[in-house]
Amino acid sequence: MLVLTQSQIDAIVAHARQEHPLEACGLIVGPAGSDIPSAVIPMRNIAESEVYFRFDSKQQLQVWRQMEEEGSEPIVLYHSHSGSRAYPSREDLAFSLTPHTHHVIVSTSPDSYLEVRSFRYLEGRPVEENIKIIQ
Repeated sequence: MLVLTQSQIDAIVAHARQEHPLEACGLIVGPAGSDIPSAVIPMRNIAESEVYFRFDSKQQLQVWRQMEEEGSEPIVLYHSHSGSRAYPSREDLAFSLTPHTHHVIVSTSPDSYLEVRSFRYLEGRPVEENIKIIQ
C-alpha cells in the first residue's frame, strides 16, 4: 500500500492538469530506505508528448545529486495519461526504476473521470496497489 498526503495528491493532480494535454511527470522523494514519500518534485517532460514522457536529463542529474546529498531516494514516480485511463502502457513498464518504486498514474482524459492509481512493476508486469490518503 502507498501512503500519500492529500497535499501530495493535490500537487500531482495540479501538475497533470497544468501540463494537459501533454503528459506530466515527476517524483516524490523520501528518506532512503523508508518508503515514506515526503517531497513532490515535478519534472520536465523533455519529450513534450501526449503519449509518453522522458525526464529532462539535466534536471534529472540535478535531482539525483540533491537526493544523494540529502540521503533520499525516489519513492514514487508519477506521470499522467491525457488520452487514456490510468493504467501502465508498454512504455511505462520500460521506465521502471526499481521493484520498490511506486508508479502513480493520473488520468486527465476528458473521456473519463479523474483517476489516480498506483502500481508496482514486478517482473515486467504491473501490480496495482491501494493508495491510502492521509492528512
